[in-house]
Amino acid sequence: MSAALVGYSSSEEEEEEEEEEGGSRGGAAQGPPGASAGRPRLPAPAGLLGDPEPEEAVSDDSSRHGGRVRGFPHERGNWATHVYLPYFAQEEFLELLELLVSRARTYVPSLAAMEEFHLSLSQCVVLRYHWIEPFVRSLRERLAAFHRFFCVADQVKVYTNQNKTRTFIGLEVSAGHFQLLELVSEVDGVLEEFDLPTFYKDPSFHISLAWCVGDLSGRLEGQCLRELQDIVDGFEDSAFLLRIQWEQIRCKSGNKYFSFPLR
Repeated sequence: MSAALVGYSSSEEEEEEEEEEGGSRGGAAQGPPGASAGRPRLPAPAGLLGDPEPEEAVSDDSSRHGGRVRGFPHERGNWATHVYLPYFAQEEFLELLELLVSRARTYVPSLAAMEEFHLSLSQCVVLRYHWIEPFVRSLRERLAAFHRFFCVADQVKVYTNQNKTRTFIGLEVSAGHFQLLELVSEVDGVLEEFDLPTFYKDPSFHISLAWCVGDLSGRLEGQCLRELQDIVDGFEDSAFLLRIQWEQIRCKSGNKYFSFPLR
């Protein structure tokens, strides 16, 4: 059976894709830290008072975005926010990707390759604009002590998003879970400060490779999945290629990016 989606992205309409990650669990925008506990409402940071600069109008017409559907509506002042480990693909990785997508398209012709790659450490959540700065500051404090580390992502797996509106092929992590769970624990701590949904329980950490509209997991599992795994296992130097060193964490909030280098 296909697993629930942990996270994904691509360079085209990235914000819409990340918003859909959270699905119904993303919910509406939350209040400031401690609001639900009855503590006094904190003032907005001085540098972020008022509405943000007007952004380009966002269309929810799915026909303009390859059939993708937002998990929650776009509202002015709400910023889709996502914490992840970026993966910068080498030429050999792109060659492997081409082989995998080419084979998978014999089962699902509409499959599209990702253009950017990452491993998620959070759901996509909604943050009010004036809470971006304290959110990022808290992340930076919690993640400052972490060192670079390796993990292995070599198991092909099929995923769907929560609403079953898209299907993905990903490389699941087979070694390095402990370090990833430690990072998620710290990111979850920040999310809890802001009364935002934490990450999934027992997550399937992975790097998404390709996607298509609709729930087509039935076509990709079984024989197709076995063929894709054979391609990975037989790819020259795949053991070295898919042993990934993580050097930084990123947070994307709307069109803003924040980087947290690992020691």
